[in-house]
Amino acid sequence: MKNNLPTVEILPYQLPICPVLPTVYGNVDYTEFEEQLNRIDELLRASGVEQVFVEMSLGQFYESTREAGIDPKIRAHLNYQKHSFRALRCMVLMSLLGESFRGMSRRLAECALFRWFCGMEEIGIVRVASKSTLQAYANWLPAQMMRKVVETFLKAACSGEQPLGLANAMELECVWMDATCVKANIHFPVDWVLLRDATRTLMKATALIRKHGLKERMEEPSAFLSRMNRLSMAMSHCSRWVKDSRKQRKRNLRLMKRLVGVVAAHARRHRELLDAEWARTDWTRKEVEQVLRRMDGVLKLLPLAKKQAHERIIGGRPVKNEDKILSLYEREAQVIVRGKAGAEVEFGNEILLAEQKDGVIVDWRLYRDEVPADCRQLPESLERMENVFGKGRVLAVGTDRGFESSANINLLAEKGIYNGICPKNPRLLRERMKEAMFVKLQKRRGQTEARIGIFKNVFVGRPLRVRGFVHRDAAVAWHVLTHNLWVLARQPKTEEKELAEAA
Repeated sequence: MKNNLPTVEILPYQLPICPVLPTVYGNVDYTEFEEQLNRIDELLRASGVEQVFVEMSLGQFYESTREAGIDPKIRAHLNYQKHSFRALRCMVLMSLLGESFRGMSRRLAECALFRWFCGMEEIGIVRVASKSTLQAYANWLPAQMMRKVVETFLKAACSGEQPLGLANAMELECVWMDATCVKANIHFPVDWVLLRDATRTLMKATALIRKHGLKERMEEPSAFLSRMNRLSMAMSHCSRWVKDSRKQRKRNLRLMKRLVGVVAAHARRHRELLDAEWARTDWTRKEVEQVLRRMDGVLKLLPLAKKQAHERIIGGRPVKNEDKILSLYEREAQVIVRGKAGAEVEFGNEILLAEQKDGVIVDWRLYRDEVPADCRQLPESLERMENVFGKGRVLAVGTDRGFESSANINLLAEKGIYNGICPKNPRLLRERMKEAMFVKLQKRRGQTEARIGIFKNVFVGRPLRVRGFVHRDAAVAWHVLTHNLWVLARQPKTEEKELAEAA
């Protein structure tokens, strides 16, 4: 019998009976963190974020089951609804703690407070999410849906009715923007190291296939790994201070290319054998496809990596940034020239952040392929904020000189927004420093630099340990939501303001 549940209907269900949390004396830090989690719990419920997240998750669940021709039962609906609730709580807490999936699973097992916040605390039993479940939670909703979840929270924060119980609604009159780099989880992109990475990945996959009973004639995979390690050590010793270092580097690279060719041939034969006779193993087809994808990704890029190393080391010719392979595993990573001390060049994806007076991030975008100039990012950001909050909410914009352009100046004038962009012309800057509003915006811009540091170092991590741009984009949205919850959880509440006025 088919059920006629609406796609996004949240069904009532019985929460597990949660024991009273222990009272902890003598640890102020724990008490403050417990109060912070209680406040974040209130914000998630009062803002409607929790409801919107679960509704969107259920909508995605029903869409996927409809495509598969499956009619889910009520039990499946309730189970997915429960996991959606836990996914939101677990990811917010994990971002707040800066933990890995494995570390977060252990922390949940250890701490009753964390289990209460994530809806996993029960009487007489401790049952927490495993690291694999937490990884599934991290990809529960795509980045575009996560943006809508964050926007729901921002709209509630700046509402005049104050459903969040804030003493003062979030102000949007002044907005500060800046761009930075979210580092990819890759090593420094040395050309010959790509050949070493390819050898390791292909031979480890080949060894795994052979371990499960599918073999072609070849030496043991470990022998190829040893040879590549010896060549890598020889290559690293060919510094510019060594005599005939350039000749030695060319000779070592030729040996590496020859070895990689043999490795690729063996890996390709084992890959085809696995694809054709996978039924002889104890793997499922999905597990087989995972190994095949791992090998195919490296085999596809290996000829390009060999050509790049040849051009730069043997030919001595530069390679354009758009043609460079920075990593065999993170193809979306870009070369971002920052020109700062300790970060002349970074490898990752550029991100634009816009914050308001209290430090709440009101807009962001992580760029995938191109790295546009800062001046091209401002109009897009203003359009996104107008779509979320409505026109006329932003009255002033403060940025550094990288955002200055005649088009942006004219755009701000048309929209009636005060131009707080730092001019590139020193003479014009001296003239503008006579304006009190401009000086105020530029002085406050120093806090935006600190905000970026907090967001990158405390929440995102350096580097962001997530593979693939799609997952990195979703992870950034999770971190934005957690950061904003963290900021507003420390803001005074309505009753605190009333008590202060009464005193």
